[in-house]
Amino acid sequence: MTLSSQMIQRSPIFFCLLTIFWVVPCVGVTLGLQTHQVTDPLGRSLIVPVAPVRVVSLAPSLTELVYSLGREEMLVGATLYSTYPVAARDLPRVGSYVRLDLERIIALRPDLCLAVKDGNPHHVIERIEALGIPVFVVDPISIDEIMTTVVALGKLLGALPEAKALAADMTARIDRVWTLVARADHRPTLFFQVDAAPMISAGDNTFTGRLIRMAGGENLAAGPTQYPRYTWEDILRLAPEVVVITSMAGGHQPEDLIGEWQKWPQIPAVRSGRIHVVKADFFNRPTERLVQGLEVLAALIHPELFPDFSDHHLILGATRP
Repeated sequence: MTLSSQMIQRSPIFFCLLTIFWVVPCVGVTLGLQTHQVTDPLGRSLIVPVAPVRVVSLAPSLTELVYSLGREEMLVGATLYSTYPVAARDLPRVGSYVRLDLERIIALRPDLCLAVKDGNPHHVIERIEALGIPVFVVDPISIDEIMTTVVALGKLLGALPEAKALAADMTARIDRVWTLVARADHRPTLFFQVDAAPMISAGDNTFTGRLIRMAGGENLAAGPTQYPRYTWEDILRLAPEVVVITSMAGGHQPEDLIGEWQKWPQIPAVRSGRIHVVKADFFNRPTERLVQGLEVLAALIHPELFPDFSDHHLILGATRP
């Protein structure tokens, strides 16, 4: 029987019929495994397998974390843009994390799904759970909470030693950055360009905004708006000392992104050759790679404090004074 994703999403009657015909097979997968009760980071109690066998990840960041914990053999499905590590690109797709394909999820017969509060539609999560499939939901909105998520996933997937080791490594690297940045006598102003047309930056309540503060910079886009827009007139008035451009900025080549800034030599960052293009995934995905993003930012903002910086492959382009 072929089911239409649109029918599943839009027809309550059809969903009721789907529940009748699918709930027993789906629950059967879990019933064949030893289960226990756990509480996810949102405080929700659920019954999950002690040793999950078929896991579907509903967000690229969760896919990446499962690989980081060495439990990738459990994954039987993931969302679009689950591209890291490279092996994740071969996983069956279940739609994007904001447009989940319920039919495809069900067809993979998962005994556990991993979801994120910010992004995954709540009504789809509820439908998955109504079919007897447990959904473990996380909500990492800071680096500390990413480490909490890592440990929670480690417990869930039987990888607690690996999770604790990963969290400890993240903590040590963050502490090193903070120790070095504390020596700086100046916090350079920084403009982080998320997109090119329109010109968009990242405010306080974003991973990028938090990383800028931790890296010893002054975020020129600081404020309550998560992703404020700017004109070149605004940029000239802000006069950033450092500019960091994400590789997601409009799909342009690094040299083109840099070239747009070089049209304005009166900007301090242009005059001093401090325009940099960096890989986007290290600044916008709640995974351990954000720590690498922090290290990159700190080295670009305070190069004098990080003479041994080695992650130059994360910088796709830069100007010179």
